[in-house]
Amino acid sequence: MTAYSAVARRRPWQAAGAALVLLVLAAVAGWPVFVRPQVDPLRPADAIVVLGGTPYERFDVGLELARRHWAPELLISASTGLDDPRMDRYCHSPFPFRVTCFEPRPWTTRGEAQEIRRLAAAEGWQHIIVVTFTPHVSRARYIVGRCFDGEITMVASPSRTDPVFRAWMYVRQSAGYLKAFTESGC
Repeated sequence: MTAYSAVARRRPWQAAGAALVLLVLAAVAGWPVFVRPQVDPLRPADAIVVLGGTPYERFDVGLELARRHWAPELLISASTGLDDPRMDRYCHSPFPFRVTCFEPRPWTTRGEAQEIRRLAAAEGWQHIIVVTFTPHVSRARYIVGRCFDGEITMVASPSRTDPVFRAWMYVRQSAGYLKAFTESGC
């Protein structure tokens, strides 16, 4: 066996080993961002904002916070569309607190943050509670924080924990972070 053939046989194993090391490093680095993000202790706020998307459980979390009087207003991003029949329960039912639903333009976290900025300026909000699903908490805090100068309390709604979902969220949320980092302003 020549020295060249021995090296050539080791290269695929070295590449696989390097890829495995990178995968493990990404999983470890992403754990506190996507799996166990920083959430904040609740305290009264000017508004509760539920960021859109599915699953719908996050809207139930927002409703429960409003029912428990954490804020007098509930703002819901109906990013599945205001014509979504499942959103009627949240946007068209009578509640003892004010509920406002909107479709973000664009239909992104940035679009939601821009609407938060607009409403916060109009309403004089200084502190908001933002509800989103667990893997999105850190990125949402970053994006909303670029548009809203007040205090932000982040709340995570439950989300799936299966390995396939978590792997997809690592990819999806990482891509979202890259996009957010390249955008300037709010």
